[in-house]
Amino acid sequence: MRDVFEIRAQDAGGRIGDLHVPRADVTVETPALLPVVNPNIITVDPSRFPEFGAEMLITNSYIIKQDEDLAERALEEGLHELLGFDGAIMTDSGSFQLSEYGEIETDTEEILQFQHDIGSDVGTPVDIPTPPDVPREQAAEELAETQARLELAETVDVGDMLVNAPVQGSTYPDLREEAGEHAYGTSLDVFPVGAVVPMMNDYRYDDMARAVAGAKRGLGRDAPVHLFGAGHPMMFALAVALGCDLFDSAAYALYARDDRYLTVHGTEHLPDLDYFPCSCPVCAEHDPEEVRRMPDAAREELLAEHNLHVSFTELRRVKQAIRDGDLLELVEARAHAHPRTLDGYRAFLDHARQYEESDPASKDTFFYTSSESARRPEVLRHRERLERLSPEGHVLLTEGPRHDGYDDCWHVKPPFGPYPRELSETYPLTAEIPENMDRSGYEAAAKAVARLAGEHPDAAFTLAHESWPQDALDYVPPRVSLVDLQEEYLEGPEE
Repeated sequence: MRDVFEIRAQDAGGRIGDLHVPRADVTVETPALLPVVNPNIITVDPSRFPEFGAEMLITNSYIIKQDEDLAERALEEGLHELLGFDGAIMTDSGSFQLSEYGEIETDTEEILQFQHDIGSDVGTPVDIPTPPDVPREQAAEELAETQARLELAETVDVGDMLVNAPVQGSTYPDLREEAGEHAYGTSLDVFPVGAVVPMMNDYRYDDMARAVAGAKRGLGRDAPVHLFGAGHPMMFALAVALGCDLFDSAAYALYARDDRYLTVHGTEHLPDLDYFPCSCPVCAEHDPEEVRRMPDAAREELLAEHNLHVSFTELRRVKQAIRDGDLLELVEARAHAHPRTLDGYRAFLDHARQYEESDPASKDTFFYTSSESARRPEVLRHRERLERLSPEGHVLLTEGPRHDGYDDCWHVKPPFGPYPRELSETYPLTAEIPENMDRSGYEAAAKAVARLAGEHPDAAFTLAHESWPQDALDYVPPRVSLVDLQEEYLEGPEE
């Protein structure tokens, strides 16, 4: 077990935890957002980051090392003094520059030693960030090189500095799983899922979700997971539900430089705004026309402040959703704001069985808000647990009232399907569902009826439904009698 990370609450794959950073002598609550600081271009002074909610930041040790003046100051003053930040500091190694330019003037041993010497709290070796869609052979070869460098990183004496173990593998989920298992087997501390920035820049949230799910299968439950480069608040809820604990964002500054304004639904352009759809201090005290008239530097700083406010506000909203047990309701709401986030949520639901294992069995009310709700882990769990029940004789499964002509009478509720009435007040069967249920909800319920009938061949079943669509009823096996309550009078079974 890794003693640097403690989980305090969980919902789906999302968790609230404590990341203990011994060199900084601080404990960072996760999920945590780390603003990216380029030491050569300061948009918002790092000393102000705690105003927004930041307990940790990330900067690039390779940029510092390659700049003679910065390197000298960092070695003399220390990284915290250089940046004016008292919280925990993570440093990257130059791997991003490696992916951009093909080579860098350092290696794992040298850069880890430099990170230690300037006072970094969490360092990073030089891994190979394999981009999406490369040939599998290339992805496997570069993964093997990254794994060798992680093993080398274990041998470097860095004292109490934590060290990242990046998880690579391009767009091959099985390689991501292999990479996660290997990284977790090292003595390193934090596990970034790397090389996903190109996917997120292209809004390929489904590929991102598959990469994270693959990595999570290889990593242990106590592994703190960092999603490198995940800086847009529109995807925080999804990424947290997938099991990511740390994020880093340069978007707050980069977008501000281009007059782009972040929201939880996407990105707006300042010239297009008549009103600010936000109540953060920046938006409450200024209007778009006023900001447009500002000098470039002042406008950029103000937009960056807004971008930080909206990002940290969303992260707090995600944490509260974990506490309340309704993280997936938040994910679903965010997913339907953009087609690409919906792709990402659907990819998450493709792994519902994986995330069901960590999802709490009891929460507050389940809200069915779209056809995607029919694929949630709670629905899958209920269906698979039907084998534990013991129906006997001829059992009526009904959406209507109890009928005494049967040996037993169970209720049926889309999307969950059948359950004994004694369970009616237990989660998730207390779910709030729409009056006009969609086809996916009926199909999920019908699959549960089929599962019940298959698991209990000695019992007989009648399904009394309220005009379910035929393609849902096609999932019900022939041995289950069907009665449409809107067309027929329900009688007892024939003797």
